[in-house]
Parts: sequence; C-alpha cells; structure tokens
Amino acid sequence: MSIRWPRLLTPTHLSQLVRSQKNPLKALDLFNEAKSRYPNYRHNGPVYATMIRILGSAGRVSEMKEVVNQMKHDSCECQDSVFAGIIRTYANAGLFDEAISLFNSLPEFNCVNFTESFNTLLEIMVKESKLKTCYHLFVENSRGWEIKNRTSSLNLLMAALCRINRSDLALLIFQEMDYQFSYPDRETYRTLMRGLCNDGRLTEATDLLYLMFWRLSHKGCGDDVSICRTLLEALCDNGEVDEAVEVLQKVLRKGLKARRKYLKQLDLNRFQCTDINQAKALINDALIKGVVRSSDGYKAMAIDLYSEGRIADGDNVLKEMSEKGFKPSLQIYKAKVSALFAEDKVDEAVEVVEREMVENNCVPTVKLHNIVIKGLCDTKQSSWAMSYFQKMSRQVGCLPDKETYVYLIDGLCHNGKYMEASRMMDKMMINSFWPGDEMYSKLIRGLCSIGRPYKAVLWLEEMISQAKIPEVSVWCSLVSSVCSEQRQTEILCVTLEESEHSE
Repeated sequence: MSIRWPRLLTPTHLSQLVRSQKNPLKALDLFNEAKSRYPNYRHNGPVYATMIRILGSAGRVSEMKEVVNQMKHDSCECQDSVFAGIIRTYANAGLFDEAISLFNSLPEFNCVNFTESFNTLLEIMVKESKLKTCYHLFVENSRGWEIKNRTSSLNLLMAALCRINRSDLALLIFQEMDYQFSYPDRETYRTLMRGLCNDGRLTEATDLLYLMFWRLSHKGCGDDVSICRTLLEALCDNGEVDEAVEVLQKVLRKGLKARRKYLKQLDLNRFQCTDINQAKALINDALIKGVVRSSDGYKAMAIDLYSEGRIADGDNVLKEMSEKGFKPSLQIYKAKVSALFAEDKVDEAVEVVEREMVENNCVPTVKLHNIVIKGLCDTKQSSWAMSYFQKMSRQVGCLPDKETYVYLIDGLCHNGKYMEASRMMDKMMINSFWPGDEMYSKLIRGLCSIGRPYKAVLWLEEMISQAKIPEVSVWCSLVSSVCSEQRQTEILCVTLEESEHSE
C-alpha cells in the first residue's frame, strides 16, 4: 500500500502513519524515512514511544534497541512510562541484564523521574526470585532524587520476603521506613499483616494492627476492615478465639469507630463456641454490620471474601450493603464473576452480568465482559461465548479490544472450531488488532488438521507479511496437509478410472 505523505509532517501525523502499518518493519521504515523527506522535521517523545511500543509488542527487540539509542542521541523529552515498557519487553524476552543496563543508563536520557521504571524493574526481579539483585538495586538507587516515592518499592520488597515466609525481615524493613523518609500506606499494612499471620507471628501481627489504628485510623476507615479480618481469622485458626473476640472489641471501638448503638447491641456471649468456622462467621458478621457505613468498607470486605472463594459470605456483604443504601461497585462484580467461574458456576456468573448488574444500574465494562468470555471459553462453552460476544458488541460505548478477540479465538481453536476462529481473526484484523505468532501458528496448524490447507496458506502469507517467522511445526503441518490432500486426489482419480474401465 502506497503512503500519501503530507506537505507538512507533524509528529502526531507520523504516529498515526506508523500505527496503521501491520508490518512493524514497514512502520520502522516510515519512521526513519520521515527525517530524510522532511529536513526540518524532528521526532518527539510521543513518536518515539509509539515506535518503541510497536516494535516491542512485535518482539523486534534488536530494532527496538536501535530506536532507543536514537532517542538518547536526539535528547528529546521522554516519559518514565516508556522506559517501564521497554524494561518489561526485555524481561519478557529473558534479557534481564539488558533491563538492568537500561535502567542504569537512564541519566543519559532526557528524563527526570525514574519512579515507575524503578518499581517495574524491582517487580520483575521479585517475580523472578532475584532477591539479591533487588537488594542491590534498591540500595544503589533508592536515595536518588529521581525516585519520587519509595513506599511502593519497599512494599514490593516486603511482599517478596513474605512470600518466602520471612515476614521477620519484612517487619525489619517496615520499622526502617521512617529512616528511608517513607510513610507506610494501607498496602504496607495489608502485605505485612498477611505475611505475619501466615508465619504464625500473631503477637507481632496484633501489635501491627494497633499501630495501624494509631497512624491511619483516627476517624475510622472502612478500608481497614480487610486487614482486621486477616488477623481475626488467623487467631481463630490458631484456636485463640477469646483473643480474637478481645481484638474484635478494640477493632470495633477504636479502629472502625462502630456506632455506639451497635456496640450496645453486640452480644459477645455468642462467640463462646467450640466450632472455629462458626466463630469466624460471627466475627465476619460483626465486621460487616459494625464497619463504618461507606462503600469502601463494604467493597474491601466483599472483594476479599470473593477472592477467597467464599461466595456465600460475599453475597451477605452485598445484601447488607444494599439494605444500607449502597450500590455494589464494578470491582465487586468483577471479583464475584471471577469467583463463580473458579467454582465452575457458569450460569450464575453470566446471570450476574445480565441480570444482577442491570437491576443495580451498573454498566459492565470491556474488562468485565472479557472475564466472562474467558470463563466461557475455559469451560469449553465457545458457542455460548460467541453469542455473548454478539450481545456485548451491541452495547453502546463498549467495543471489543484485543484481549476479547484473543480469548475467543483461543477458545474456538481449543474446541476444534477452526473455521469460526478464522472468521473471528478476520474481524480482529479489520479492527486493527494484530495477532501474535502463537495465535497464527495455532490457527494454521488447526486448519491443516481439518483439511483446509488453502485457508492455512492464506494465513501463512498474512503472517509473513507482518514480518513474523513461522515455526518449523507450522511448515510441517502445512506440508503434511497438502501432501495428504494430493494423495486423496490421486486415489480419487484412480478410483474413477477403474470405475470407467469396469463399465
């Protein structure tokens, strides 16, 4: 396709041109050609960001690296989010040393804030269990003026230590936060509370809860209810129900600032039971009814319960929430739908979106629709997913994104419906979403397996036109399918000739 260049090129126009190209190498050619065509033209930060994102998503790491070096030499202003994306691309390609090298070279770029890049790199190192590298990165860079907020970084380190059952070390980091000029937030307390409770350090966990009340909860906050519940249930699981009831009283009075009327009505004798599950249910009920009446408190409680698979308890929170005049939020419905699919309750999950949300005047977003489509495809309900997709497409202001098509095509291929998957891939590309290598390979192999080599060849040509290199298995499937079809044609011809001679 020929490109119609404007008389005067702007960075915004060039961004639109390169985004419209299916082939990332063609987009790169246009990007480089612009300077030679327009001597007075200069790339800016957003154009570089667009080109880097296109090459990174296509797996063209070497070409992306060249553009990054060019951006450094041009000394144009760069956003921290661009470098965070480059670091993720390097990590996805297994180039962890390159990611660290890029971060260390950030002072050479025209960028004054490294916070997102720093936290992204730490998160990747934590995920890869490279804790020693994390430690050195933090020590060497955390005190620089380019890192604006250290709390998120420290939260990542504490979460990593808690995952390997070293909440004692995480607690030491927490105690040192003041010396790092950092102030703990609710995520800090939530992370550390879970780590201490999982390690059985209930005394330290109780002290942490009281400290949180002193620092964060002077006026009572519903957000704190999930942190309180973590400790109370851990005490019950450890057989310390009396201690849990004592802490519950302090939680309701000092932490959540429960209403006096409710505190007078609260019967603590009900908690003197031998069944731990019953005690936990009563504690949860007390927290639900005693929590500060706010949507945040109910939301925190409901999301926690749904994420733990306790759907009935989560529904009780929604019931109490509705009775108090609050409407469930979109985040709550996301958690509920995910929990129902995890329990293979497909009908109930779809009903939440199609009936319950409608009744509460809550409009589902593309992300929630994607959760439903993925759940249906994972349970081999691809036909249902297709009909759901049609309904979703008719919703005003809710356009399918790339994730929607990926889930649908993957589900159709998994169910052996390769022709339907092929048609869905056509729709995907019409809407300017480009499939990845794995999706092309899966579809081509599937089409070959059902005797559709011609359609497979068309997709192979499309794949190559986007500068993607097919795997060896793709070529093998295609050759096998073509040879098999040719063999069948030869057998059919021989059969026809024999029938003619016999007549």
